Amino acid sequence: MQLKKILILFSFLTFTISLNAEEIKSNDLNTEFNVYTGMFDFSDDGKKSTLLGFQHQNENLNRDTFLGNLSPITGALLTADSAAYVYTGVEAQYKIGSLNFNPSFAPGLYHEGDGKDLGHVLEFKTELQISLDMSENSQFGFSYNHLSNASLGSKNPGANSYMFNFFKNF
Repeated sequence: MQLKKILILFSFLTFTISLNAEEIKSNDLNTEFNVYTGMFDFSDDGKKSTLLGFQHQNENLNRDTFLGNLSPITGALLTADSAAYVYTGVEAQYKIGSLNFNPSFAPGLYHEGDGKDLGHVLEFKTELQISLDMSENSQFGFSYNHLSNASLGSKNPGANSYMFNFFKNF
């Protein structure tokens, strides 16, 4: 129930925050926020749980490389079972018309709470996001990720998750 309240609050804040006229005029939309919700470890019937997450990306820090346009990301997710993951990493950006493909890699710290024991506090998140431009400064998308400790712990069960994303540039 508390997760639903948090989701409603995040949705309300995301949809009600508006840009002032100067920001719209300058078209200087350099900060992207991503609010997402979905199913944590959907492939494990015993430990799957709903999740809610938030990610920040500062597009002033983008760099064009031989791998494409790369940008740092920072975020966190919380499951209904009180498991939490805080991460920072890098995301590549590929755009085909209004469709966006964003693979990312982010190491982070995991706390199992009452959720799944992933075997180690250090976990690595690999993710693929696919999104569609809804307007000049917002997108809606879908993402899939995998958390793994790369066999650093005594066990490495991993977790597969899917999410629905809402992106807003400010």
